[in-house]
This record gives sequence, structure tokens and C-alpha cells, in this order.
Amino acid sequence: MIFNLLEGTGTGAESGANAGGGSGITTIIIMVVMVVAIIGLFVWQSISNKKKQKEAQKMVDSIKVGDRVKTIGGICGFIAEINDADNTFVLETGLSTNKCYVRFDRGAIYQTAPNNAGQKEEIKVEKVEEKPAEEPVKKTAKKSTKKAQEKKEIEPENK
Repeated sequence: MIFNLLEGTGTGAESGANAGGGSGITTIIIMVVMVVAIIGLFVWQSISNKKKQKEAQKMVDSIKVGDRVKTIGGICGFIAEINDADNTFVLETGLSTNKCYVRFDRGAIYQTAPNNAGQKEEIKVEKVEEKPAEEPVKKTAKKSTKKAQEKKEIEPENK
């Protein structure tokens, strides 16, 4: 169907007008441009994918003990140990009193951030003491009587 549209084959007067030699050349040119554009898109996509893979591999290779890491599953922690032979690392998570160690494949790393202090940062939990709610201040009787007096003074003036 596409070939029929590009060739311009039709019925009646259209077929006579397109019967000249020019329509075949334009069809070939259009087809060549489309094929080159599609091939160009595939090449560009593969080059960009290779670049992303190299950056990800560079990030994984540059990790060291003490770096902060986020895995693909969303687990955050610090690298406690790296095993190059197995291509794995041990991730330390939790508070200083309750730590957990989990072994992951290096391919599970999603984000990394080097630890600036060179040591593992301790997560600080602040305890906030709760205070009882204060009772609202009660209105004094003087204010209410003063307002009542003002109202009484205004009422006789209005009459």
C-alpha cells in the first residue's frame, strides 16, 4: 500500500500524469531518505546506551568502603566491605545500636555518594520531650463588667 501511494499509481487522468519518468526517481529518493533516517536513529541510540553503560560501570568501579550507597531496591546505607572476587559488597544499614549487614551484587547499585568525612556518619535521633498543653487564660470579670457598663451607657443615648 505504501509503495502504491509513493509511486502515484492511480486511475484515469492521474495515471496518465504520473506515467512520466519522474515519479520513479522521487519514490526511490524518499525511500532512501527514510531508510537512512531509521538507520541513523538506531546508531545514535546505541551510542548513547554505550555511553550510559560506561558511566554506570565507572560509578560501580569507583566505590570504596565508607561510601553512601542506594540500591535499586531503595535500601540506603554505607559500604562495609567490598569483595572483588565475587563482584559483591556488604551494605551496612540501621542505627548505631541496631545495625544490619546485607550482601549485594555490585550491579544493584543505583546511586553513590562519597562520604566526605571518611568515616561512617551516625544517624542522630533527637528525642523531643512532650509538654502538657497549657490551659487557656480565663477572662477576668472586670472586663466583662466594663463592657456591660459601656452598653448600658450607649442604650440610654439611643432612646
